[in-house]
Amino acid sequence: MIKMIAVDMDGTFLDDNKSYNKTRFLEQFQQLKQKNIKFVVASGNQYYQLISFFPEIRDEIAFVSENGANIVDCGKTLFCGELSEEHLAKVLEVLAEVPYAHTVVCGPRSAYMLNSAPDSLVALMSKHYHRLEMRDDFSALNDTIFKFSLNLADEKIPELMAHIGHKLDGIVTPVSSGFGFVDLIIPGVHKAHGLALLQRQWQIADSEVVAVGDSGNDIEMVAHAGYGFAMANAQPAVKQVARYHTDSNNEEGALNVIDRVLTQRDPFNPR
Repeated sequence: MIKMIAVDMDGTFLDDNKSYNKTRFLEQFQQLKQKNIKFVVASGNQYYQLISFFPEIRDEIAFVSENGANIVDCGKTLFCGELSEEHLAKVLEVLAEVPYAHTVVCGPRSAYMLNSAPDSLVALMSKHYHRLEMRDDFSALNDTIFKFSLNLADEKIPELMAHIGHKLDGIVTPVSSGFGFVDLIIPGVHKAHGLALLQRQWQIADSEVVAVGDSGNDIEMVAHAGYGFAMANAQPAVKQVARYHTDSNNEEGALNVIDRVLTQRDPFNPR
């Protein structure tokens, strides 16, 4: 019996045009409610950006946003990660040594970028962070900081991963979210951690969870769920841990999984 469905957004629930079949999904959501199946949005993106995709039901569903650092259920914050001031200073010091990556510092109140960032990048990040403030520097942000999002050329990602992994081991963990982005998250504060907190609140077992994803920041979540699905367009590492697979994000693969749950088609047919 499935009691919870969690979906990533970019490359999973959303097509390449950053949209989804809203009519189809809202009909599915009514059926999920009737069956008391929880729907969870699990994304690296900011909470304020995520709710913009679900204006009709934003206070009826849960959001594991910022890769698990900010968890909101039915409009109420359930969990908020926090980096110590000492660790924050260390991360910013190391990132200052990486000129090829632009940094967004993330907290529950807002996200922050430097005024020195290119206008084109600010415009791009504004799509991911609906609350974005520009600063001359990252001192005195007056916010709880729980994540860093780095934008860089894809070919530079391995170099960044090695640099960060060496200098910030135990302070932050780098995860690739695809599309030229790497997030630095608090160790253990990932999407699977977020799902586990919601499961505890709702008394749902791992075997009763469906999770669908496509990128490196979905690996823990897909591996954690009893029914972990990789999109057809997923990164190889996600396909490797997923027990199940679905169509691409441009073929409504995530909605197709929800249909299979609702109609009890394979692998959800009762034995």
